[in-house]
Amino acid sequence: MHRVKSLRADYDYVPVRIPPGTDRASAAVLLSIQADTGGWELARVLLHADGTRKVTLRRRRVHAHLPGPVL
Repeated sequence: MHRVKSLRADYDYVPVRIPPGTDRASAAVLLSIQADTGGWELARVLLHADGTRKVTLRRRRVHAHLPGPVL
């Protein structure tokens, strides 16, 4: 997968292409694995006429809060 930086600062987005001929159950398992292992959630699904699914997954961006200066 190739991570795409979003215009929204609070989420990271990643596109996933599911090839034609992949049944719905297999696609669901693939997406479920991504959700369980990487914390991704479904943002958008586009189903094309040839059967290709273009899925966009998102997850909340984690901001590392660094401690302030010690006075």
